[in-house]
Amino acid sequence: MTLLQVHDFGGEGPQLVLLHGFGRSLTDWDASAALLTAGHRVLAVDLPGHGRSPRTSPWTIPTVVRHIADTLDAHGVPEAVVVGHSLGGLVAVEYARAHPDGARAAVNLDGFWWGPEYPGAERVGEGLLASAGTIAPPEYIEQQVVNSVRLGIPADHAETAARSAARPLPDGTWQILPERTEALEILDELHRLGAPGVTTWLDGVDRPLLLVQAGRRLPPAPGMEWFSEFSARFAQGVSDDLDTLSRTRPTISVHRIDATHLMILETPEGVATRVAEFVRGLPG
Repeated sequence: MTLLQVHDFGGEGPQLVLLHGFGRSLTDWDASAALLTAGHRVLAVDLPGHGRSPRTSPWTIPTVVRHIADTLDAHGVPEAVVVGHSLGGLVAVEYARAHPDGARAAVNLDGFWWGPEYPGAERVGEGLLASAGTIAPPEYIEQQVVNSVRLGIPADHAETAARSAARPLPDGTWQILPERTEALEILDELHRLGAPGVTTWLDGVDRPLLLVQAGRRLPPAPGMEWFSEFSARFAQGVSDDLDTLSRTRPTISVHRIDATHLMILETPEGVATRVAEFVRGLPG
């Protein structure tokens, strides 16, 4: 049995379990979790290989879902609304698929992946493969803070989150987490889940779902203007699928939030409000 790192934020009310994104940690949830404890008991979890959780290999969705289930059992959580951002959003949906009795519902915050049909997808994949689990220079944390502040994320929270998502090395450099072997396995899983498209991926999930899409795109890095076109096309494809699902699947709710993909850092109040409203509207 593998138990994952958990932070219990406390609170009273319906149980929420919070999952972070790829290369991040449960610290990303600090601001939203503090707001959600007003009406919920809130736990946040470091996914395997991230933050302070142990590594697992191979890193597969069924294995990760099992680790989450074992961890929640160990913390006396028989049922919860599982809320995930990015990679965590995909995992939250897969947890609801695999454990319908333990997942009252799931919330996916911009956790969507692309198939190979999008122009530029291969180029994006090559970039991700090159950077996965690498060693970053000593100034890595400082640069992460600068980039975050440009998006309106408070510098202190940005620094804490960045430090929690990497491991310092003796020579002053930083090991980006997850390490390379696991990072490559995660990318394989993401490509597998994204290949059939959002609609097909969600077939067979009967738990109530809230699917939240970012309303704004991340600004392109210098020299990567081509990524804006890829990102816009992918976002439109996801948007079209979500609109169809909201009309044809009564258990699926769709919302768009005025933030980029980093919504839980940019607008923790908006995320907390949307999650709380969804939970209040659940049957029972």
